[in-house]
Amino acid sequence: YHFPVEHWKRIRTNNGLERIMREIRRRTRVIGSFPDGESALMLVSARLRHISGSTWSERKYLNMDLLIDYDRENQVS
Repeated sequence: YHFPVEHWKRIRTNNGLERIMREIRRRTRVIGSFPDGESALMLVSARLRHISGSTWSERKYLNMDLLIDYDRENQVS
């Protein structure tokens, strides 16, 4: 499947996921060790809830309008 040129750089990287994992690692290093797995899960869940509720989660990673237009232009009949 071919994607618009504008999407190539973002498709070949997983920067969004790497950024989330880096933030979680940073938070867990501050804590050091957790008493149990439940408390580690609570910390990660809280961080993900914060990300999903912030403006950071509202940014578009890909402009889907470009993909829709590209599909329309390249439809095989």
